[in-house]
Amino acid sequence: MRIQDAMITRDNAAIARTLNEALPFLTRYDNAVVVIKLGGHAMGSDEGMASFARDVVLMRTVGINPVIVHGGGPMINDLLARLGVKSEFVRGKRVTDAETVKVVEMVLAGQVNKRIVQAINSAGGKAVGLSGKDTDMIVCDQTDPDLGFVGTPKEVNPALLHSLFRDEMIPVIAPIGTGDGDETFNINGDTAAGAIAGALKADRLLLLTDVPGVKDRTGDVVTELTTARVREMTDDGTIAGGMIPKTETALDALEKGVRAVVILDGRVPNAVLLELFTSHGAGSMIRID
Repeated sequence: MRIQDAMITRDNAAIARTLNEALPFLTRYDNAVVVIKLGGHAMGSDEGMASFARDVVLMRTVGINPVIVHGGGPMINDLLARLGVKSEFVRGKRVTDAETVKVVEMVLAGQVNKRIVQAINSAGGKAVGLSGKDTDMIVCDQTDPDLGFVGTPKEVNPALLHSLFRDEMIPVIAPIGTGDGDETFNINGDTAAGAIAGALKADRLLLLTDVPGVKDRTGDVVTELTTARVREMTDDGTIAGGMIPKTETALDALEKGVRAVVILDGRVPNAVLLELFTSHGAGSMIRID
């Protein structure tokens, strides 16, 4: 068996070579579920989005079931500013009032979601755009009354996703959920991705961000960590700031049955393929002890 260059555009010759070298890894992921969190900053340029879309289509071609969960913070900030909506913050987190959550839903489930769907379809895939409100996929509790319409997933219903897998479709999910009283909740993108990955018992949860991974005290990326090591590095302050929510998401997903979580730099070309189909991988992989 050989992956033919004819399947791939001329611009993707390097990807073709990578995959031909990666054949021993392909059977490992046959019919596996891989949830990818695509962060707002990691979306980058149109060229970067097109490259990511081609990677996702190739994953589907070799038998992987990819699920894309995306953020969109920079896009939300931009529209709020243009609308003249002033944001309030509590303990560093944006208060999402009734008007703000409408903007959040419009940007995430509309502008950002459809951009990703269009990119994947243009690359030859079959993507469908969703939010956590569709079929009550993500049901939330309010995270904190002080934060308004910010939700924490309490129930994830993955039946729709399994149906899409059978039709070889690629779900693209905006992190918007519903409440018991039909409220609309904004969900942290990493949190939503971790909850979905846990419900699917995914083989991998890939958290694409704008840093190369978890770093030690010398600034070097730690390529493999156990859950115990993550807790040690958090307790001693090595893991700090914005990396803490990502590692917390990783630990929670692993407890729910995800096989491994990888934090990696989504700005690196073909980062997802490098992680899945090369022996050296990419970023920082976290596993259960």
